[in-house]
Amino acid sequence: MARKRVAVLISGRGSNMASLIEAAKAPDYPAEIALVVSNRPDAAGLELARKVGVPSTVVDHRPHGKDRAAFERVLQQALDEQHIELICLGGFMRLFTADFVLHWHGRMLNIHPALLPSFPGLDPHGQALRAGVRISGATVHFVIPETDAGPIIAQAAVPVREGDTADMLAARVLAVEHRIYPLALKLVAQGRVQIMDGRCVVGGVASESFLMVPHD
Repeated sequence: MARKRVAVLISGRGSNMASLIEAAKAPDYPAEIALVVSNRPDAAGLELARKVGVPSTVVDHRPHGKDRAAFERVLQQALDEQHIELICLGGFMRLFTADFVLHWHGRMLNIHPALLPSFPGLDPHGQALRAGVRISGATVHFVIPETDAGPIIAQAAVPVREGDTADMLAARVLAVEHRIYPLALKLVAQGRVQIMDGRCVVGGVASESFLMVPHD
């Protein structure tokens, strides 16, 4: 089976992008990172991609102002030129129109540093600490027009410790982000993930129970 061609969209350092590139080095991994796209010319992840030989490009959002559809047309052209089949968002700090999201339905993944549906949106670590939860984590989900609300593919849990700051919790969560994003992409690229009644099913098992990755 041919490997799925994947684009990773970034706006910053690209640490999740790096974990996906590393996973895709394995000869039996079912996806290849064929393109890295940034909406920011100064994103540190671009240099990292160049160093490891992954094609990269900049689709700057600024010339388009508030016209998201115009930005997306240029982005879609870049994706089409590289025959991209799946998209992984890795800290991509732009919102998409519903039309773009629906065009990529079931083919665009995002990772969020919380156990969705808890703590969506900005400052998830601060939200978790203020709520006093004992467990937080990360979630890989399909992108839908509603923010951080798509069907869950994979999750990983980490403890919230007494005295944690948002930065301390973020570092703990980031470590498991780098584990579950390659896992989720692998399952999707293998065709093992189906969306049924708004939930992901992997091999007949609901993903939220099947793919919990513990972390000590």
